[in-house]
Amino acid sequence: MQIQPRQQLLEIWRATARVSYHDSQWVPGGRNGSNSISDAEQLLCIMAPATEIPLFRLDRPDAIANDVLDTLKPIGDNLQIPQRLLKALQAYLDRYTDADGTPVFSGGSYFSPEEDGAEIKQDQYELDVVDSFSISISLMLATIGFTKTFRQLVTRPVLLRQVDELERAANVRLSAAMAGLLRSFAVNVFTAESEPGVELLRTVNQERRPSSQVVEDLREALREINARLRDEVTIGSGAAEDNELENPNKLFECGWSWGLVRNAPRIETTASIGEQREGTAQNAPYLYFTTVAVDAIQALSSERTRLLGLLDTEQARLAQSLQLRFELTRSYWATIATFGSGGWPLEDLPWRTTDGVEFDYFSLLVGGMVIQDMQAVRVSNTELRRVAGVLEQIARRSRITNRSTVPETAIRVHHPGLRFALEGSEDVGGPRLAWTVGDISPTLLRRSFTLAGMLEGGPIRTGLLDLADEVWEHLEQRALREGDDHGLWDRPAGVYKYLADDQHEVSWYYTKRVIDCLVAAARLIGDAPQRSTLLTEIAADLLNEADHLYSRELLNGTTTRGETLRIELERIGTELRRARTVRRERPGVAVAVTEEVLRKLDRLSAARKADSGVT
Repeated sequence: MQIQPRQQLLEIWRATARVSYHDSQWVPGGRNGSNSISDAEQLLCIMAPATEIPLFRLDRPDAIANDVLDTLKPIGDNLQIPQRLLKALQAYLDRYTDADGTPVFSGGSYFSPEEDGAEIKQDQYELDVVDSFSISISLMLATIGFTKTFRQLVTRPVLLRQVDELERAANVRLSAAMAGLLRSFAVNVFTAESEPGVELLRTVNQERRPSSQVVEDLREALREINARLRDEVTIGSGAAEDNELENPNKLFECGWSWGLVRNAPRIETTASIGEQREGTAQNAPYLYFTTVAVDAIQALSSERTRLLGLLDTEQARLAQSLQLRFELTRSYWATIATFGSGGWPLEDLPWRTTDGVEFDYFSLLVGGMVIQDMQAVRVSNTELRRVAGVLEQIARRSRITNRSTVPETAIRVHHPGLRFALEGSEDVGGPRLAWTVGDISPTLLRRSFTLAGMLEGGPIRTGLLDLADEVWEHLEQRALREGDDHGLWDRPAGVYKYLADDQHEVSWYYTKRVIDCLVAAARLIGDAPQRSTLLTEIAADLLNEADHLYSRELLNGTTTRGETLRIELERIGTELRRARTVRRERPGVAVAVTEEVLRKLDRLSAARKADSGVT
């Protein structure tokens, strides 16, 4: 793998500090203006690596690495950096909290009208959106973890009060974001004969069987998910009206809508979350918002969250409810994507949603949930290979690994991005809103790292890492090259030369997603290497032979033939013990050490035979 996450993250930090910190103040904003999502993405460009990669920690001033200090010099020295980050985080929380203490999760400038030229009303700009709930969970977990460690080193009462106030406010926003996700969960129930039903059956019926058989088999495959949705989803949105899920003639889909679902019940909770606003979003899942929601929920149940005790008792209860929805959603989409005994629906690119829209980007989002499901259940290398093949196809079809020399529709997914309508956003007055996404390249890279980490080695893993290198090369060409924002993202014209080269200001939306990829790369490199069954067996066989030859040299009295031979044999014994110790965890190392031991033993045997005159 050619990616060097430490060096590349340091360069991004250097550019982020240069752009974001002026006159002793953190300055929010970027290409898309300032809103609750973009400002959080900007802060996470620093906070995500600082809390997820030990070598980048900033919460212990005496332990900050020298190259990190040099990179963040515009923010201050080792004592000033954590204090000024605390101040920037507090300013974010103040900016997106109403006067009555209710956290604000509005989409703001990320919203656009579905019809060009229409005027968005202020009430629409203020609509809550799942992207803000999700990014807030990530940022608040990073903030709370940061304060818990930093507090241990604080002695000044004024600074200690600031840390306590920040952690209190972060907990309020975290709880409110979790409640928002609970109220944005959607279950869309429909008949097999309706338009969504016809589209779903078209997707899953890869073998072109009679529809009645496919419907029966699909209901059977989804039976357990259906039952758990009916019986276990008890708070927030998601329970189908009038027990529609109990109707054997209905099909369904589940996931997250774009915002608070219309008529979503309020959450009964003891946590301080402020006012629970009315929902307007369509009660149907959107693949993009489902993906960002499940990524945030995974952070709530991560090892770091558990070890640091980042959730209080009530937050843990809310997290458990979200975890249930995550598991059901992941299982649902994995079942749909791999349904049948022939070709998978996932392999039939592009993925087509139940409203009849199809894009390769949707295949990538569904593929991501399939990968997450495969992490939870044991699967064969054959199944992993099929998903890897889908990722490679997406890279080619979206012109990431294949060149594009003329304007073509495949480039839309990169620039200006995919736009989809937000059904229900017009209910508060004004035009229907739209949401634009253009992150297929970093999303593909991150999924490639995740899948590679699940493989023991061999050609599939190698192919995925080769794909990752190609995608990273694509991303490097899209970095800004001029102005104060150079070294950040995104400039599509860097790859697609026929596009207008008019992007010169940082997009925190895109830059944060590139950082997520580098964090994933660092995690993959930092994890213990996957153990190869074949190498483990080879190491065991080599060790058996080496042990036998070593014992024979001891038996033949090699240690009595001089001090030099005795010392050499002691070294061989030490190396054999080392090989046995690492055989199970690092069989490749065991093989290499044991092969060297065998060469030394062979030389000793040859020397002994020569001394004795044996040929």
